[in-house]
Amino acid sequence: MPETLTETTYANETTVPLLPCSTVEGTLEFYQALGFEVTYQQTKPYLYLALRWSGFEVHFGKPPRGYDPSRDDGGGCLVMVDTVAPYHAAFTQAMRAAYGKVLAAGSPRITRFRPGQTRFTLIDPSGNSLIFIQRDEPAELEYGGSKKLHGLEKALDNARIFREFKNDDRAAFRAVRSALRRHGPKAQAVDRALALATLIELATALDEQDEIEVRTRELSLIQLTAAERQRVESELRNAEHLEKWLTQEPAASDGVSES
Repeated sequence: MPETLTETTYANETTVPLLPCSTVEGTLEFYQALGFEVTYQQTKPYLYLALRWSGFEVHFGKPPRGYDPSRDDGGGCLVMVDTVAPYHAAFTQAMRAAYGKVLAAGSPRITRFRPGQTRFTLIDPSGNSLIFIQRDEPAELEYGGSKKLHGLEKALDNARIFREFKNDDRAAFRAVRSALRRHGPKAQAVDRALALATLIELATALDEQDEIEVRTRELSLIQLTAAERQRVESELRNAEHLEKWLTQEPAASDGVSES
């Protein structure tokens, strides 16, 4: 009797993504700046690049006709890791060393990272996305906010999905702003304050200084207990951490929350 497939295979497979490369020079510069090692490189008779970092590899070939890297909708690669923060910190520090700043906008870039987040994305010069995901990340997400929540709490949960899983700070900002207008007058003071603190953090990401000033003034007028103020200050520290990440010199805690 012939052997079945299960009798001749073993759970030791390795998959390697093959991504489109619209610029050889730009691809090599970006990935080498992040610390990737070039293990194979050729442009003739056809384009093929192989790069390795830590325990995984990414390969690159000729893009299809009409490929537009500016759309950021090229190939994709999911990199499953035990803990996400150290990877974000490593790439942040490498960018600062190579470029003198964090590439947080345009292409290539790295998405931001908040304490407790379970993923982030690297977008390369060809519009490919390498998404680093924590292995114990929840398997299901409730887009539009958890059905167990209501009012401002639901909007804040919705903003978390936009911000951390869809990399859309603008949509997150609009969701919280709209909910604050709708539910703010009847909401508890601490919920209004948390919503304003979230808007301040999102406005920092969007580089909207006028919005930061307006929301900060609104927040200062809300009366809170000591315990409530502590919760709000914790959220505001996320904005401070983001601002430092975007503008300041590298620190040992890049990508990792402050206690």
